[in-house]
Amino acid sequence: MTPEPITIGPAEPKQRLDVFLARTTDGFSRSRIKALIESGHILLNGKTCRPSEQVRSGDSIVISEPEPEPIELEAQDIPLKILFEDQHLLVVDKPAGMVVHPGAGIREGTLVNALLHHIENLSGIGGKFRPGLVHRLDKETSGCLAVAKDDRTHLRLSSQFAGHSIRKFYLAMCAGRDTARL
Repeated sequence: MTPEPITIGPAEPKQRLDVFLARTTDGFSRSRIKALIESGHILLNGKTCRPSEQVRSGDSIVISEPEPEPIELEAQDIPLKILFEDQHLLVVDKPAGMVVHPGAGIREGTLVNALLHHIENLSGIGGKFRPGLVHRLDKETSGCLAVAKDDRTHLRLSSQFAGHSIRKFYLAMCAGRDTARL
């Protein structure tokens, strides 16, 4: 199926392509839009482009979402603390010290490896190394992590994170002596 082009109307001010698309399209975060542009899946006037290119009245944008990549990681029986699960969504308590997804030479012991063992279906939108992951936490950070079991849930959650309609709370614990002077 050929994607429908988006035509920039005369009332739209000149602005960056990635900013315009993040504001006017549902289901795409600005980082996802940037990745699609850089991989050639978003064309401006029929040509590959950069996220910073300016869109003007009459310009045509075509977004072609690539097919999800097959998952080729090893499932590992790593214990998971599941806080919530239904047919669309999983929320896990990620411990400090656990890497969320493979990368930079790390292919084992990640949250993704554990998810592949415990969950039959995960969204493929994040690519083969980030199945189901809508957001992440740093390795040394513990906390709740939302995991999408299907592409529709993934797109909706991504849109909510991009639009900042999801509220996140952080709690920091510090040990030691504060030596900073105010």
